[in-house]
Amino acid sequence: MSMECTVNWGGPDGMLFVATTGSGHVTAMDGAPGGGGHNLAPRPMEMLLAGTGGCTAYDVVLILKRGRHQVTGCSVKLSGERTETDPKVFTKIHFHFIVTGKNLSQQAVERAVKLSHEKYCSASAMMEKTAEITTSVEIVDSNGAIEAASGDGQA
Repeated sequence: MSMECTVNWGGPDGMLFVATTGSGHVTAMDGAPGGGGHNLAPRPMEMLLAGTGGCTAYDVVLILKRGRHQVTGCSVKLSGERTETDPKVFTKIHFHFIVTGKNLSQQAVERAVKLSHEKYCSASAMMEKTAEITTSVEIVDSNGAIEAASGDGQA
């Protein structure tokens, strides 16, 4: 299975790059002003972190839906730590999932998170080559009340 993407530099007045994906979508990336950028778009490493969050959230929702759980919302907040020296790889990433639905069990949601990280999520599988991955789960019922919260510390 191959995938492709083309990244074009926006020109000599900055560090804006525009990526066109193989599926025909376009996204921009920019650098901080201190690095020649104009802060017009996310940094490339932020995009990497966001892509990892999207990959695992996709899995969690799909696993819960396939299990016929009444999931109505899912968000994941990622907190990453990077090395101080180049290459500034991620060394720790914490994923905090907030899953909303009706009668969701803590066990089902934690299982979906575990399956995503251990079996399905390509992005987190790559990230865990350099970063310690940890997770926590918060379940919110459809009325907005927090039903359960946990953190197992490891993915």
